[in-house]
Amino acid sequence: MSNLPDLEAWAIFSRVADCGSFARAAIELGLSTATVSKAVARLEHRIGASLLSRTSHRLALTTLGHEVAGRALRLLSDAETIEAEMLDRTAQPRGLVRMAVPMSFGQQQVAPLLPGLFERFPEILVDMHLSDEVVDLVAGGFDFAVRIARLENSSLRARRICDVRKLVVASPGYVQAHGAPMHPRDLHHHACFGYAYLQTADRWTFTGPGVEPVTVQIAGPLRVNNGEALMPALLAGVGLAALPDFLVWHELQAGSLVELLPDWSLPVSPLSLVMPPAALRPTRVTETMDFLHRALSQAPWALAPV
Repeated sequence: MSNLPDLEAWAIFSRVADCGSFARAAIELGLSTATVSKAVARLEHRIGASLLSRTSHRLALTTLGHEVAGRALRLLSDAETIEAEMLDRTAQPRGLVRMAVPMSFGQQQVAPLLPGLFERFPEILVDMHLSDEVVDLVAGGFDFAVRIARLENSSLRARRICDVRKLVVASPGYVQAHGAPMHPRDLHHHACFGYAYLQTADRWTFTGPGVEPVTVQIAGPLRVNNGEALMPALLAGVGLAALPDFLVWHELQAGSLVELLPDWSLPVSPLSLVMPPAALRPTRVTETMDFLHRALSQAPWALAPV
C-alpha cells in the first residue's frame, strides 16, 4: 500500500456522498459508474471500514461516512480551488460561479448587471440562487452571497458595499386621503404593511430629533416575506410601508411614491458580499465579486446620503 493518501478515491467518495448515487456522481465527474464504485470500494478496503451502506433500492452513508463526508468534500473543494487558481493565472476566467442573493435585490439590482459581466468575461457561468432566507454557504456549495444584514456568523468574511436605508413610503393618493404622519407615533392611525424580514416586523424603531429612539407598534391589512409583493397595494394607496431604498428608488424619483417622516430614520443594514472562510478563491469568483462590488457601490440609491 502506498504511503500517499488515495486522493482520487476520496474525491470520488465526496461526490458520491454529495449526490447520494454512484450514477449521478459518475455523470458529474465524467467517469463510468463502475469506475466510481471501484474507487469507493478501494478506499473502504484501504481504511478497513464501510463508508456507504448499499441496498438494491438506496445508498446511504454509514456513521463513519457521515463523519468524513464533509471533510472529503472540503478536500476536493480545496484541490479544485488550487487548480483553478493556477489555471486562472494564465487563462481567461472561466467556469461556474454560484451566488446566493435576496429575491427582490437579485431581480432588480443584480440580474440587470449580468449581461455586462458576461460581456466582459464570456467564459464565466453564473448560478444565482434567489431567496430571502439566509442560506448556509458552505453546505450549499456557494462561492459567495449578497446579504443585506449585519453578519452574525463570525467564521464568514464580508466585503461591505454600502448601507441600505429603510424608508417609510406611501402613494400620493394615500397621503391625500389619509394625511401624512408627522411623528412616528402617528403611525398608530395608519394602515402599515408588514415586512417579515425586518427584525421586528410589527414594531418599527425610529431615531430622530429626540434623544431617545421611538418604537411604535404597527398594524395593517397586508404582511409579506418579500418586499416587492407590497408594491401593488402600496401604489394603489391601500397603506404605507417601510421598505429598502433600492426597492422604491425609481418610484420616489417618478413621484408615484413619496417619502414620509424624512426627519426620522429606521436602522440601516449593511449590503455586503459574504464569503466562506477559504484562503484561496478562483479568479472567476474574485472577478465576479469585484464586478458586482464596483457596479452596486455606484448605484444611485447607494450614493444617496444616509
